[in-house]
Amino acid sequence: MGQREEMLAVVRSAYVARDGGNTEGLVTAFHPQGLFTLMGDKSALELTGSMQGHPTLRGAFSKLIDAFGFEGREILAELVDGDRVAVHSRVVVRYRPTGQASSTEILDLFRFQDGKIAELIEFADTAQIKAMTS
Repeated sequence: MGQREEMLAVVRSAYVARDGGNTEGLVTAFHPQGLFTLMGDKSALELTGSMQGHPTLRGAFSKLIDAFGFEGREILAELVDGDRVAVHSRVVVRYRPTGQASSTEILDLFRFQDGKIAELIEFADTAQIKAMTS
């Protein structure tokens, strides 16, 4: 398996963990000093911003998974360039406390180091998410 396929396999396993509610499986896809940034308006969603390192990621991912289920992920496009991967996907986001669900598109920008995710910048519709939680 080449580097391209290895990176895509890590991304896909991270998505399976995220979509399946497996916090630990998601964390292990990240480099120990991995960085996750959820882009968006902090007033729309408290968990926007950057988190770094396995302990911090574990806490943040646990909160996200407890609050928001991801269902029926459809990968619309995957682009690989060197140590970077971009994935455009469509998912149904379910706000667990109310069961309310909405389809949305997400853009994930990954950077890899030593076969792990060193950085993930995620672009999601935080205004749509805020509307679900209000």
